[in-house]
Amino acid sequence: MSTKRTDHEPGRSWRLRNAKARFSEVVRLARQAGPQRVTVRGHDAVVVVSSEEYDRLRHAETGAALVRAMADARGDLEMEHPKLRPPAREVKL
Repeated sequence: MSTKRTDHEPGRSWRLRNAKARFSEVVRLARQAGPQRVTVRGHDAVVVVSSEEYDRLRHAETGAALVRAMADARGDLEMEHPKLRPPAREVKL
């Protein structure tokens, strides 16, 4: 889903036509200055990021990895997770 751009940041948002014409610059700036947004008809379409940033985002820790890390850190502490049941509603018969 795209969003309308109202807060254009100089050098960080490109119209598609300009991004195509100056693609080398878009790539260079993505590597040096951070993500570069490309808009189509005034709406965000894509973001160009460096390969390092992409790899960092792609390999971000998952919830399961976080749970494993917390389990390793807690040592002998035992924790129970009670099964929660939603309250029953009254039904008039």
